[in-house]
Amino acid sequence: MLELFSVNYLSRLFDGLLLTLEISFFSILISSFGGLVFGILMSLNNKIIYIFCRFCLEFVRVMPLIVWLFVVYFGLSRWFGLNLSALASTILVFSIWGIFEMMDLVRASLASIAKHQFESALSLGFTRLQTYLYIILPQALRRLTPMSMNLLTRMIKSSTFAFLIGVAELVKVGQQIIEANHSFVYASFVIYGLIFFVFFLLCYPLSLYSKFLEKKWS
Repeated sequence: MLELFSVNYLSRLFDGLLLTLEISFFSILISSFGGLVFGILMSLNNKIIYIFCRFCLEFVRVMPLIVWLFVVYFGLSRWFGLNLSALASTILVFSIWGIFEMMDLVRASLASIAKHQFESALSLGFTRLQTYLYIILPQALRRLTPMSMNLLTRMIKSSTFAFLIGVAELVKVGQQIIEANHSFVYASFVIYGLIFFVFFLLCYPLSLYSKFLEKKWS
C-alpha cells in the first residue's frame, strides 16, 4: 500500500490534476465570456437570433458529452484534416457545451429583471447601451453568479470524460497506477478514494459559496 503513495505516483497524480485544472480553467473562461455574449444576444427582441440560439442549446443538450468528444476528436480530424490533439478537442467540446449552458443562464437572469427598470432608465435619459451596462447587467450578473457556480462544478467534474480519448488527466493517471499495482487488492479503492477526495476539495467550496451568495442576495 505504501508504494501507492510513493513520490513517483503522487507526482504523476499531481500532473494529472494540473491537466484537469487546465481543461477546467480554459473551458470555464471561454464559456463565461461566450455565454455572456450569446445570452445578451438571445435576450434581444430578434426571433431569428433567438431561434438559432435555442436550436444550438437544445442540440448541445441532446448530444451526450462523450459522443461530442468522439465526434470532435475522431471525426473532425478525418473529415476536415484538422490536427486536433486530445487536449484541444476536450477544451473545444467543453467550451461549446459551457457557452450554450451559460447562455441560457444569462438569458434567464436578464429576463428576471423587471421591465419597468429598463423603461425608467430610458425615461431618465439613459441610452439603451447605458441602461444595459449600468442598470440591467449588474443586477443580472448578481442573480447569475449562484446559478453559474453550479455549472462550473459540473464542468470540473465532467472533465473526467477526457480520459476516454486519451487525455492523461487525474482519472486516467489513477487508472494507470491501479493497473500497475493490480496485485494489490485495494489499489482501486485507495486511488479512486483519493481522486474522490481531490474532486470534493475542488467542487465543495464552490457549492458552499453558491449557497452563501443565494442567502446573501435573497
